[in-house]
Amino acid sequence: MNTRQETGGGRLDDAARAGWLYYVAGNTQDQIAGKLGVSRQTAQRLVSLAVSEGLIKVRVDHPIANCLDLAARLKSRFALDLVEVVPSDPDSTSTTIGIAGAAAAEIEKWLRKTEPIVMAIGTGRTLKASIEQLPPMECTQHKVVSLTGNISPDGSAAFYNVIFTMADRIKARSFPMPLPVIASSPEEREMLLGQPMIQPTLALAARADVTFVGIGDLGPKAPLYEDGFISETELKALQKAGGVAEIVGWVFDRDGKQIDGITNDRVASAPLPSREKSLVVALAMGDRKLPGILAAVTRRLVNGLITDERTAAALLAG
Repeated sequence: MNTRQETGGGRLDDAARAGWLYYVAGNTQDQIAGKLGVSRQTAQRLVSLAVSEGLIKVRVDHPIANCLDLAARLKSRFALDLVEVVPSDPDSTSTTIGIAGAAAAEIEKWLRKTEPIVMAIGTGRTLKASIEQLPPMECTQHKVVSLTGNISPDGSAAFYNVIFTMADRIKARSFPMPLPVIASSPEEREMLLGQPMIQPTLALAARADVTFVGIGDLGPKAPLYEDGFISETELKALQKAGGVAEIVGWVFDRDGKQIDGITNDRVASAPLPSREKSLVVALAMGDRKLPGILAAVTRRLVNGLITDERTAAALLAG
C-alpha cells in the first residue's frame, strides 16, 4: 500500500516544512509548533512523518525544501517578519498560481484565531483569487476592513475590491470603504475622507493586526490603467516620474518613495497600517512586479511576503 499517496500532498508539505525547521534550521518542536500554528504533539508527529516518508536524508527530499531555504534567506536579507515561498511552474505565466493558495492558507490561519483581530484587506487579482479559495467560516469575533474604495470611475462596484467577495465566504463583521478608488481632485479626496461615516473605518484600518495587499506594476498593462482608474496620460506621467508599482493605489518608485502629485494626491485609500506594530503581507510574483516587490521589501512598505521561488531567487540576486 502506498503510504505517500494516502497521506496526501498537503500533509507531506507540512511534514517537509516541519522536517526542514527541525533538521536544517535547528528549531525545537515547541518552536515548530509556534511557527506552524499547531500543537507540540502535532509538530512532533509531522517531524516523525517526514522521517518515515523518507523526506529526511542529508537534506529534505522534497521540492518545498528549496522554497524554505529561499524564504529563510529573504527573511534575513530584508528583515521581514513573514515569508512564504511556493514552487514555481516554469511553463506558467500566471501571477496568481501557487501564491493565491498559500495566501488563502495564511488568511484562514488568522481567521481561525479565537481572540478577536482586525484584518485589513487591499485589492487586486491575486488577493481576489486567494479569497475565493477560503472555505466558508464562522468568525464573528473578527473585523475585516477594506483599505481601498470600492467604486469604479463609472460608478459601478470595483471588480477586484475583495471585501464583498470575502463577506460572501466568511461570517465576520465587514467594513467596506464606500468611496471611489481615486477621487477627481485632491479637494474631493479630503472632503470624502473627512466624512463622519468614513472616519471610523480609517481608524479601524490603522489598528489592523494583519493586512494583506497586492502589488500592481506600472507597465503598459498596469492594473490601475486596465481597470479604468487612471488614464493613459496619467500612466505615462507616473512612469516618467519614476513610478514602478502601486499598493492600494499609492504609486512608488524603485526606492519605495511615493511619487509626488499626479494621482497620489487623489488616492482615497487608507494608509498602510504600521509595519512596526502589525503584519502587512504582500502577495506578488513575476518579472513585471519584481521592481515593485524589491522596492516594497527594501523600503519596508510591507514586512511580509508571499511569492514564488523564481521571484524569490531574483529578489536575492538583485
